[in-house]
Amino acid sequence: MQPIESNQHEEIYTVSRLNNTVRFLLEDTFASVWVEGEISNFAAPNSGHWYFSLKDPSAQVRCAMFKGHQRKLGFQPKDGMHVLIKAKVSLYENRGEFQLIAEDMEERGEGKLRRAYEALRKKLETAGLFDAAHKKPLPAFPKQIGVITSATGAAIRDILTVLNRRHACVPVIIYPSLVQGDTAAASIVSAMKIANQRKECDVLILARGGGSLEDLWPFNEEIVAHAIYQSEIPIISGVGHEVDFTIADFVADKRAPTPSAAAEIVAPDSAELLQTLVRDKQHLQQQLARKINLVKQQLAWMQKHLQQQHPKRRLAEKMQRLDFCELAFVQLINRAITKQQTKINDLNTKLQRLTPTHSIRAALHQLHLQQQKLNTLMVMKIGKAESALANSAAKLDALSPLATLKRGYAIATDQNQHVLRQANESAIGEEIHVRLMQGTLDCVVKKVNSTE
Repeated sequence: MQPIESNQHEEIYTVSRLNNTVRFLLEDTFASVWVEGEISNFAAPNSGHWYFSLKDPSAQVRCAMFKGHQRKLGFQPKDGMHVLIKAKVSLYENRGEFQLIAEDMEERGEGKLRRAYEALRKKLETAGLFDAAHKKPLPAFPKQIGVITSATGAAIRDILTVLNRRHACVPVIIYPSLVQGDTAAASIVSAMKIANQRKECDVLILARGGGSLEDLWPFNEEIVAHAIYQSEIPIISGVGHEVDFTIADFVADKRAPTPSAAAEIVAPDSAELLQTLVRDKQHLQQQLARKINLVKQQLAWMQKHLQQQHPKRRLAEKMQRLDFCELAFVQLINRAITKQQTKINDLNTKLQRLTPTHSIRAALHQLHLQQQKLNTLMVMKIGKAESALANSAAKLDALSPLATLKRGYAIATDQNQHVLRQANESAIGEEIHVRLMQGTLDCVVKKVNSTE
């Protein structure tokens, strides 16, 4: 094998240096780029960072979005989502992989419109624009019908065909408007304002043929919703196909599944009006029978559907998963118990080495001596207190007036319970009380000798 010869003036790169150089070249050349594509291989590990691939029909590129840039997003990325990202072009040096470091992300396509639709629907519902109390009744026999739609679309032809068939004598006024594109919402609002200002019609049909969510978007604009809500003329919406629902349908006084259906609702059928009185009873019976049959069919369908969606299989899967979780939990508990038991054994061994038995015995002996000393001091203290109490009682007894009464003396008081110390403190005929050792005397003064 021949050795590779290189010119001594040619610079030789290590892999690390090469990858580092390429990374700086990429980051300097592409400071920030916007890239659109479909997410695949999305991963969100515990670190909080996101890793995914962005692909189109012929290529893909690895991407990373770090945790700090995710807070401002209003949605959770997932596989299959079509997005537009703002990113820095870089190279993961450890693997030599070309990648994008995403700094911002926004959803593209119908998913974004769906979220905007739901957000506006909730906002307007909270504001009360969908309340039934604000719905205006449609006239049973309109004198003139107004139609807000494209003057060249299929919707206006369908509406005129139905109106001509059902009630050809009712005049129709067309208020032409754009029904698709960025300026369509303003055009629809302008047509409604003109109709309300002229007051030519007693009912309006707001219509457009079917299309994608993006095609129908002018009927989901907030300005159109407020214009419908503020209209003094009742409005019936007939936008798209039967499965299509727009914000205009919720705000309108009546929603029709299609433009043709809106025309049928707003215009009475002349032939049917002639036969209404005759067919009322028969029609009611037919409707009742139809309703009963429909309920029976729905009940049969629900029973069949319930049998098809029997939960036994899902229940078995959940039970199996529960068993796996239980086994894992038992293993985890046993592992934790074993770990704690080992820790307890180690602590017991250390405790036996450091047992304070001798210190406790010495402390108990010292406590016993102190207790005996305390008992002796308490006995001496109580004896002194008892002697002092006896002396005080003897002194108190000697000074007590009761002792004087025992020697034959008495205490005299007037009617106000004042003690009489001199004879002139009482008068002849005055009642006085005399307290003896036992009992009292109520006396009357007959004579006062104040000189003795």
